[in-house]
Amino acid sequence: MLKFFKSIEKTLIFCLEGLLFVLLFLAFFGPYFSEQTELNAELLRISRISIIPMSTFAVLEICFIRIYGGFAVGVKKTKEIVYSMFLATLITDVITYLQLSVMMKRFPVNSVFLPDWLAPFLSLVVQYLLILGFSYFGNFVYFKINKPVPCTVIYGNEAQLPVYLKKIGKYKKQWVVKDIVHYLDDDIKQRIRANETVFIFDVPRGLRNDFIEYCYKHNKNIEILPDVADVIINNSKHLLLDDTSMYESRVDALTFEQRVIKRSFDIVLSGIGLIIASPFMLVEAIAIKLYDRGPVFFRQERMTEGGRVFKVIKFRTMVVDAEKNTGAVLSSKNDSRITPVGKFFRATRLDELPQLINIFVGDMSIVGPRPERESIAEEYSKELPEFRYRLKVKAGLTGLAQIMGKYNTTPKDKLTLDLVYIEQYSVWLDLKLMFQTLKVLFKSDSTEGVDNNEQVEFVKHEAQPVQQEDGE
Repeated sequence: MLKFFKSIEKTLIFCLEGLLFVLLFLAFFGPYFSEQTELNAELLRISRISIIPMSTFAVLEICFIRIYGGFAVGVKKTKEIVYSMFLATLITDVITYLQLSVMMKRFPVNSVFLPDWLAPFLSLVVQYLLILGFSYFGNFVYFKINKPVPCTVIYGNEAQLPVYLKKIGKYKKQWVVKDIVHYLDDDIKQRIRANETVFIFDVPRGLRNDFIEYCYKHNKNIEILPDVADVIINNSKHLLLDDTSMYESRVDALTFEQRVIKRSFDIVLSGIGLIIASPFMLVEAIAIKLYDRGPVFFRQERMTEGGRVFKVIKFRTMVVDAEKNTGAVLSSKNDSRITPVGKFFRATRLDELPQLINIFVGDMSIVGPRPERESIAEEYSKELPEFRYRLKVKAGLTGLAQIMGKYNTTPKDKLTLDLVYIEQYSVWLDLKLMFQTLKVLFKSDSTEGVDNNEQVEFVKHEAQPVQQEDGE
């Protein structure tokens, strides 16, 4: 029976997602379906007021579900699915409600026994409960059908192994580690064959390619820690050289049209943002000044496109002269230099609002790699020379590394995320990341300081001879 359900697993998830979409639609428009309201007469027949808002809701809901990760049953944890789906629905509801209000030239009248202004909140509560129920049910069914996959972990650096195992351990329903083996172990081929999935961490490229081919030969799932070359090749195009297959990776900068669109977005959005944020910035400035009478703003030299140095502007969240005795260091977990006021501003990202000025004048972009300090970038580059590849584009207020990573994400992982953004750049990706920024505003781990006991260090390998096939 489980085998049958597994064969139609994707169909089941698609049906659940489709049913949830229909119910979310009905939960929003439901309060307005009544013959006693003028709006209902328009909504129940083909008219401008029915087609446009309903189409808007359908299109926006689909778009925002895609932007925020969708109904990712079996891939994401239930809480993350609920958070993503609810945020997508909330934005869709707000835009559709405002559109209905404009088209009706007044706030829509509902058919339930509630004040008109309360009906949208009731709909939102119903939608939240639907998302919560479907997400828990979807993951429950998925993991009933799919048991945790037994895994073999191949590692190169034993000091970093506990960190990788901890990360895998966060997904106990997806994977269970059955075997851990060093890449030079004599019986590694046999131990690869023993389990369904193989994780490969910090293995020299020559041997890693050998293991990948061996896994492919024996139908094993492969999970690889990528390096810079992997990111580049992953975004290459297939090219036929006569009848020979090649992968082409072109070193292309942003096109003229892309630069114009990106800069236009930066000017318009940062200008609007400064106007909207000005009251909040005034309150922040007063709070900082009242706390310790020190300067409100914090200016620091950072690097942007081409290695150009500029002064980033932020609200001060640390004590005055915080680095007087330590020099340039990253903030750590429970950093005593951060003021109580600063902790709140960091947690809510409000300390970064002045960077809209940097964006407006052209030092930064809305989306791009995080602007790094020159001294820290040079330190990282000693162990990982590719770290400077981030300077191929303008630094950004938000970006793939800022959204998918955390403040204490390792430099190597941040570099990988930044390079993925650079290699996959498009206007759509920028728009997607702008909306996804809302998703991380309320995630506490996104602003955690560095925990020096849990950092994944850079790992360098010398070339190793490739192990020969053992006849298997």
